[in-house]
Amino acid sequence: MTIAWGDFEKVDMRVGVVTDAMEFPEARRPAYRLWIDFGLLGVKRSSAQITAHYRPGELIGRHVVAVVNFPPKQIGPFVSEVLVLGAYDDKGEVILLHPDAPVAPGSRIG
Repeated sequence: MTIAWGDFEKVDMRVGVVTDAMEFPEARRPAYRLWIDFGLLGVKRSSAQITAHYRPGELIGRHVVAVVNFPPKQIGPFVSEVLVLGAYDDKGEVILLHPDAPVAPGSRIG
């Protein structure tokens, strides 16, 4: 299926920096609660099923790419505000996307 350019332009993807990461034992599938700084957009929260390749402490300070204009989603006792993006490896586990050079938090993806 193809989409129009205008459809793609509606998706607001930004670079953010993880400022905090914690275990999320209430999630149905193993996940972390992340707090991500998007510069002028502020700090947003995300539930991310990335436990196979990452530990909470090593995520802090990491640049990630996320969709920031989905409506908030209640996941158990936590509200996830952004969708962190990644690619699936051969086992179906998520490998996070990130810029390969430094960019400011809140930078748009295009």
